[in-house]
Amino acid sequence: MPRSPGTVVAAVAAALALVAAAVQLQAARERAYPASELDADAVYVTSGSAVRRLTGAYNSLAADVYWVRTIQYFGSTRRRLVANRLDPPPPVALAAPPLDYGNLYPLLDITTSLDPRFNIAYRFGAVFLAEPYPGGPGRPDLAIALLEKGLRERPDKWEYMEDIGFVHYWYRHDYQAAGTWFKKAADAPKAPWWLRSLAATTVAQGGDRASSRLMWEAIGQSAESEWLRKDAERRLLQLRALDDIDALQTRVSAYAAASGAAPADWASLVRARALPGIPVDPSGTPYELVSGRVRLAESSPLYPLPDEPMVLDARRPS
Repeated sequence: MPRSPGTVVAAVAAALALVAAAVQLQAARERAYPASELDADAVYVTSGSAVRRLTGAYNSLAADVYWVRTIQYFGSTRRRLVANRLDPPPPVALAAPPLDYGNLYPLLDITTSLDPRFNIAYRFGAVFLAEPYPGGPGRPDLAIALLEKGLRERPDKWEYMEDIGFVHYWYRHDYQAAGTWFKKAADAPKAPWWLRSLAATTVAQGGDRASSRLMWEAIGQSAESEWLRKDAERRLLQLRALDDIDALQTRVSAYAAASGAAPADWASLVRARALPGIPVDPSGTPYELVSGRVRLAESSPLYPLPDEPMVLDARRPS
């Protein structure tokens, strides 16, 4: 007996609901019972197109599963490495991600091949890839490659162009390339007006904190997720901390010049009325004073501070 259209629709809806529930159950299981290190590191099929053929009609659901796995893989690796405070690799161009993050790009490539319009995977994934080691693999080149893959699918997506400019600016310190990409983003349909100002400022003043603030404010305004907005807020607080450290170092140096010796602690400057009290960073954590040098405490949620942006000729990308 032939089924009515309503029965077929109900059956398909029920099947999709069961698959979605299975995905959620698997994600919950992985949170409660994390995979072993061997399982977490194993990516047996690294071709996105191959996985797409295997998953067939369930590409979008499979993309969600791989995205969950990507987050789990990145998060567990980052926690382990940051907790162990491993030394970063030598500052040379790498042909592949550090072995600790070796599967990060393949997982992101599979996720975005299964769902070529998976916006969060492109934008978050680029940040994951670009973060310096040990917080990430330190591969801005792969971050740019991922975003360019997204642009091939959506050539008018100004957010991806902005993100490429951001990677060039923040991680590669290539302000000319950053300005070029901000300009491309500004020329895209429906792009916000402030991108033209950002492009001009980046080219003219790239490397100073004022342009960095402008960039992070722009990232915060265009962020499509709370995580990106919070990250932009944190970066702005880090820039405030850098300003604080410069101002405090000036006072410490003046005290040392007047007294003939560097202050042993903050109390010495307070007693000399060089400071009204023990200075704290924007998170409320006291700054440290070690051998006459002011620095951010490792216990601060703003630690570590980013590398200071440099002039283009001083540090060209590898």
